[in-house]
Amino acid sequence: MENQGATVVISHHILDGKQNQYEDWLNQIGPICRSFKGNIDWQIVRPIPNLTFKYTVIIRFDTIENLTKWMESNERKKLIEIAKPLFAKDDKYFIKSGLEFLFFSEKEEQKIPVRWKQYLVTWSAIYPLSILTPLIVLPLLKILNFPDSKFVNSFFISGLVVLIMVYFLMPNYTRLIKKWLYK
Repeated sequence: MENQGATVVISHHILDGKQNQYEDWLNQIGPICRSFKGNIDWQIVRPIPNLTFKYTVIIRFDTIENLTKWMESNERKKLIEIAKPLFAKDDKYFIKSGLEFLFFSEKEEQKIPVRWKQYLVTWSAIYPLSILTPLIVLPLLKILNFPDSKFVNSFFISGLVVLIMVYFLMPNYTRLIKKWLYK
C-alpha cells in the first residue's frame, strides 16, 4: 500500500488583487517541490474567472513518506510564511494515496469512502461520459479540421472527461449520494 504513490491536494483562497503575486510565488515554490526525492507530478488548477475563486495545487509523490518529507520540510514552511499575506484562508491540504481526492469534501474532511465505493462511483460516472463525450468531441474535431487520429481523438476525449469529472460531476455526484458513500 505504501508504494502506490501519494497525492496531496492543497487549496489556496487568494485575496482579491493578489493573484499575480501568488503566481510568482508558485513559480518560486514549484521547482523546489519538484526537486524533492520521489516527486512525480505538480499540477495547478487555476480558478475560472468569475466562477471559482481558489487555486488547487495537486502534487504527487512515489510514496507517502516522500510526500510527507516535502510537506513538513523547512523549505516549504518558509515559503508558506512568505505567501501567507496573499491567502484569504489558511494553507489547507490533505494527503491520500489513490484517487481519494475525487471524493474529498471540505465538510467530510476526516472521512474518505472505502475503495470499493470509490470504484463503483467512479465507474458509474465515467461510463456514461465515455459514451457521450465522443459524440460531442469527434464532430467538433472534424469541424476544426483536426487530423483523424485515435491518439488525437483520445487526447481531447480523455481531457474533457477528466475536466467534467473533477470540476462538475464528482463534486455534485458525491454530494448527492453522500449518505451511502460515507456510511
